[in-house]
Amino acid sequence: MIQEIAPHQYDNTYRPQKPEAEDYVLYYDGREVLVTEGEIAFPKVAEICKASETAGEKLIYLFTIDEKVYYLLNHKTTDKMEVVDDVNTSVSVERLQVAGYVWKAVEYFRSAKPKYQAFAAITGWQLQRWYDTRRFCGYCGTRMKADGKERMLKCPKCGLMEFPKICPAVIIGVTHGDRILMSKYTGRIYKNYALLAGFNEIGESIEETVSREVMEEVGLKVKNIRYYKSQPWSFSDTLLMGFFCDLDGEEEINLDREELAMAEWFDREKMPVEREDLSLTNDMMMAFKEGRV
Repeated sequence: MIQEIAPHQYDNTYRPQKPEAEDYVLYYDGREVLVTEGEIAFPKVAEICKASETAGEKLIYLFTIDEKVYYLLNHKTTDKMEVVDDVNTSVSVERLQVAGYVWKAVEYFRSAKPKYQAFAAITGWQLQRWYDTRRFCGYCGTRMKADGKERMLKCPKCGLMEFPKICPAVIIGVTHGDRILMSKYTGRIYKNYALLAGFNEIGESIEETVSREVMEEVGLKVKNIRYYKSQPWSFSDTLLMGFFCDLDGEEEINLDREELAMAEWFDREKMPVEREDLSLTNDMMMAFKEGRV
C-alpha cells in the first residue's frame, strides 16, 4: 500500500524549524504539484527562494522522511482579500515556475516512483487542502493562526481550534463461502472493480458502519464482522479501515444505483483483479483471491 515505504521512515511529529537550502518543498496548485519528470524529486528550498524572494516566508513545516525535511509552500493565495457580491474572496497570484520542474496531477502519484516520494506528495496534498480551507475561523471569521507546539490552527479571537481533517471510512469484503462481492462505482473516474465502502456516521460504531453500508448499497445482511487492517488515504482525507464479513441470509442483490454501477458475486479463482501496490481495497481483494483470508 502507498504508505508502506520501508526501509524509509516517515515521521509526522510537528517540530517547525528554520528551512535549510537542501530541504524539500511541496508546492501545489489545485490538483497539481511541482515535480521532476521521471523519478520523483521536489524543488529544494534554495530553488524555490531563487524563483521568488518572498517564498521563504511562506514555507510551512510538514514532516520528515529519513530525516529529510519537507515543507509546504502556501504561495497560491495571498493574505489580501476583496469583496465580491458581499462575499470575501481570496486574490490569487500567478504560480511559480521553477527550472527543471513540471506540474503533475495528483493522480500521477498512484504509480510514480520512488514510492516514498509518492507518499510524501499525496500526504502533503492532504495538508495543503486543510491549510487552504481553514484560513478563517468557521465561527467568527477571524484569520486563524498556526500553533507553535502542535499541528493545529487556533482562532486568536474566539479560541476555536482546528486539527487536520481525517474522515473514518470502511472498506468491506462481503464473502459467501468461496465467493466475494465486488462492485463498480457510479459516476467516478475510477472504473475498475472495488469492494463496498462508506464513511462512518455520527453516533455509530465502525462495525455498525459496515452493516449499514452493506444494507444501503446492496440490500444484504452480514455477520461475523472482523477487522483486517487500515490505511491512511490522503487522496480523500480518509482513514480507511478494512473489514471482512460473511453473508447472513439471502444472496440476492438489491443495488443502490446512485452509488454503484454494478455489484456481482465472484468465485475466488475468477476474481477480475491483479496485484498493485497502492490501496487497501486491492490488498483485501488479493488476500481473498490468494486464499489468505
